[in-house]
Amino acid sequence: MGTSAPTGRPALAGRPEGTATATRWAARAGLLAWGFTYVLVGLLALRVAFGDRKQQADRSGALAELADHPYGSVLLWALGIGLVGMALWRLSEACFGAAERDGHTVRKRLLSAGRCVFYAFFAWSVLAFAAGAGGRGRSSDTQSRDVTARLMRLPAGQWLVAAAAATIVVIGVWLGVQAVRRTYHAELKTGEMSRRVRRVVDVAGVGGGVARALVFVGAGVFAFRAAVDFSPERAKGMDDTLRAFAATPAGPGLLGAVAAGLVLYGLFAFALARWRRV
Repeated sequence: MGTSAPTGRPALAGRPEGTATATRWAARAGLLAWGFTYVLVGLLALRVAFGDRKQQADRSGALAELADHPYGSVLLWALGIGLVGMALWRLSEACFGAAERDGHTVRKRLLSAGRCVFYAFFAWSVLAFAAGAGGRGRSSDTQSRDVTARLMRLPAGQWLVAAAAATIVVIGVWLGVQAVRRTYHAELKTGEMSRRVRRVVDVAGVGGGVARALVFVGAGVFAFRAAVDFSPERAKGMDDTLRAFAATPAGPGLLGAVAAGLVLYGLFAFALARWRRV
């Protein structure tokens, strides 16, 4: 699977031991919650691929699915708290630097700050849903169309949407390349993993990363079409983007493959929770 991570500064160097320990626990909890979300979305997408058109294969659908099960409220609160941990971990990286060779650079700190904001918003939406303030939750498709429509009403809004769409596509391509190159090796404690475990993690990391990248690229392409046609309704969230895979010549089989990949990505996040350098 490659060599262990480069030996730079020790993880969480320069922090009080209590803070370092809390950060590790927050990161583990956040990665578990993040992975659980992707497993749920992937399973819902698999059900769509097998003909269940009533499923909503996105994060809102995953939350609704949890709420409909026994102990669903408890699971939702646990998921939201775990995502709070994810946000706190990224906030710690923004303040103190990440546990990697160039973790103290301005670029890395800004990237961690942006991730903190994203996970904080996601955690808030899950906790609001758990508390009943979020109702059943708006689908990702509705949210994407609403955001696109608001942006298009701004001066040069069409160009803003096009630029955002191109950025999403670039991010998707970058995520796919990173997964295929297995750059995540540098983040893992490979010395604590057996050869068989490393192979399994590679299958999940590459397969899951490529599937996630395809969803990003697909959503970006639809957003770009919306900008070109000045038609916000052409924008698609995760649910409609996934369903679009079934409309290709490859049919539901492609959607099934991407859905399985999202499940793999969730399992990969579980592996990160266990073996990631934090």
